[in-house]
Amino acid sequence: MDDAVRQRIEEAAETNALLNAVKHDSEAQVGAIMGPLMGENPEFREHGDEIPGIIAPVVERVNGMDSEERRARIAELAPEKLEEIESEDEGDDHPLPDLPNAEDGEVRMRVAPNPNGPWHIGHARMAAVIGTYKDRYDGEFVCRFDDTDPETKRPDLDAYDAILDAIEYLGFEPDDVVRASDRVDVYYDHARELIDLGGAYTCSCPQGDFSELKNSGEACPHREKATETVAEEFEAMVDGEYESGEMVLRVRTDITHKNPALRDFVAFRMIDTPHPREEAADYRCWPMLDFQSGVDDHLLGITHIIRGIDLQDSAKRQGFVYDYFGWEYPEVVHWGHVQVDAYDVSMSTSTIGELVAEGELDGWDDPRAPTVASLRRRGIRGEALVDAMVELGTSTSDVDLAISSVYANNRELIDDDTDRAFFVRDDEESGGLVERQVVGGPDAGEPPLHPDFEDRGRRDIPVTAGVVVEGDDLPDHGDRVWLKGYGCVRHTRDAFEYVGDDITAVREEGVDVVHWAPADGPELRLRTMDGDVTGIAEPGYLDYEPDVMLQFERIGFARVDRVDPDEESVAYFAHP
Repeated sequence: MDDAVRQRIEEAAETNALLNAVKHDSEAQVGAIMGPLMGENPEFREHGDEIPGIIAPVVERVNGMDSEERRARIAELAPEKLEEIESEDEGDDHPLPDLPNAEDGEVRMRVAPNPNGPWHIGHARMAAVIGTYKDRYDGEFVCRFDDTDPETKRPDLDAYDAILDAIEYLGFEPDDVVRASDRVDVYYDHARELIDLGGAYTCSCPQGDFSELKNSGEACPHREKATETVAEEFEAMVDGEYESGEMVLRVRTDITHKNPALRDFVAFRMIDTPHPREEAADYRCWPMLDFQSGVDDHLLGITHIIRGIDLQDSAKRQGFVYDYFGWEYPEVVHWGHVQVDAYDVSMSTSTIGELVAEGELDGWDDPRAPTVASLRRRGIRGEALVDAMVELGTSTSDVDLAISSVYANNRELIDDDTDRAFFVRDDEESGGLVERQVVGGPDAGEPPLHPDFEDRGRRDIPVTAGVVVEGDDLPDHGDRVWLKGYGCVRHTRDAFEYVGDDITAVREEGVDVVHWAPADGPELRLRTMDGDVTGIAEPGYLDYEPDVMLQFERIGFARVDRVDPDEESVAYFAHP
C-alpha cells in the first residue's frame, strides 16, 4: 500500500470515527466504522486485511477528544455531515427518506419475490426497507409470489416457505400472502376486458420479425385485427390450443414511441412446461410479469412500490394498462442495486442453486453461501441485517453493503448476553494443536463466563490431563505465557511450569495472554466462510444447547449447532 492510499484511509477513518462518536455520543469503535468506510470507498477493499491496523490509532485519537473537540473537527472535515446529525437531533431520526404522498395508516406496500430459490442476502433489502416503512407509517405489506414463469425462472416448491421464514427472521410478518399462480383466471378476465377496450391484440409473428418491425416503428400486420377475432384467439390461448411461441397477446401502446421497449409489449405467452404447483399445472397461457404485477398492484391496493432503477420501463409499460382501465398508478421509488462484499460465491439464486446441486455447497445455509439462511444459521440476528440494509437508504445509485456493518450490529445486539469459552484450533493457519502437561499449579482454571459481568460466575476448566494451545501461541523454551483464566506458566522442555498468578507479568512485562483447552476436551468442528476448522473446546461447551451463542475468546462469536459428548460437536462461526 502506498502512502497516498494510507493517507486517504486515515482521513476517511477520522471522518467516520468522528461521525460515529458524535452521533451516538460515545466512543467510536473500529468495527462500527468499518462498514461505512468500506461502503463509501469500495476501492479500499483490496487492502481489507491492513485497514483495521491503520484505522485503530485514528479511532483511539478521536476517542481522546471531548464532545466539543469532535464537533469542531467534523465542522472542518465534513460540515455538511455535521448539519445532517444536528438536523436528526432536532427532528425524528428516520434512516429512510419519507415516502412520497404517504399518510399514516394508508401505506400498503409489497414484497414480490420470484420463488425460484431461497433468498440471498441482497433479497433481504426489500423486506427490510418495506417492513421498516410499514412500522413507520402504521401501514401494511403484502408478500406476493410472482411465480407465473414456470420455465425460465421455474419456482422451487421449497422456496415459498423458505422466503416466508426469511421475512419472519428479519422481524416482519406480511399482512397478506398471495401466490400469483393462484390468480391466473383473474389475469385472464382483465385481458378479456383489455381486449374489449381495444387495448390488446393477438400476434403470431416470429419474435425476430416482430422485433424488426418494432425497432423500425412499423405496426405488426395483426395489430388491426377485429376485436372478435382477438377475443377468439385469446380464448384459444387459454384453452391451450397453441404451442409455445406460436401466439402471444400484446398490449397496444404507441408503435412509434421513442423508447422501443415500450412498443406493443407482450402481456401473455404460451408455455408448454407445466407449473410445479399442482394447483397451477394445467395452465399453458401465462401472463408476463409486467401485466400480472401491474394488475395485482391495483387489485391488492398497493400504494407505494420500490423497485430497481433498471425497471423504470416496467412502470411505463404498466402505465399503458392503467390508462386503459382508468386506474391510478401507485407511487414509485426506484433504487440502485446492492452488492455485498466478503463472499467468493456469486450473489445469484441460480448460481447458488447449482453449487448446492453439485455438492460444492452443502445447502443454502452453508456458511460460505451469501444467503439469509446462512446468516441465520451462523447466529446473526435478522435485526442486524435489517439495520444495515436500512442504513443504505433508497439512493438510485448502486450501493455496497459491507458485511462488517452487519457484524458490528450483531455484536452490539449479542455481546452482553454471550458467554465466553475457549476453542483451540487445529489448523495450519494457527499452527496446529500443541499439547503440554501443566506442573506445579492449580488443578483447574477459572476464567469468568463474561468479563464484564463477574456475578454470572466462572468456568471450571481442568488441567490435570494436560492442556492444548495453538502452535503459534507456544512460547520458546524458557519463555513464559499467560494461560487466560489460569495464570502464568513457563515453557520448560515438554511441559508448562506454573510460576504464579501475578498479573503484572502481563501488564508490565509484556507476557502474552493465550487461550487454551484441556487436552481431553471435546472435539469441535467450527464451520466458517473459509472452510471448516477442527479443534478442542473446553468441556463446559457441552453444557450449552443448540442455537446458543458463544464467544470463543480470541476467535469470535459462534452459534452452537450440535452438541455431542461422544462424537464431534459443531458450531457455526458468526464473526469476530
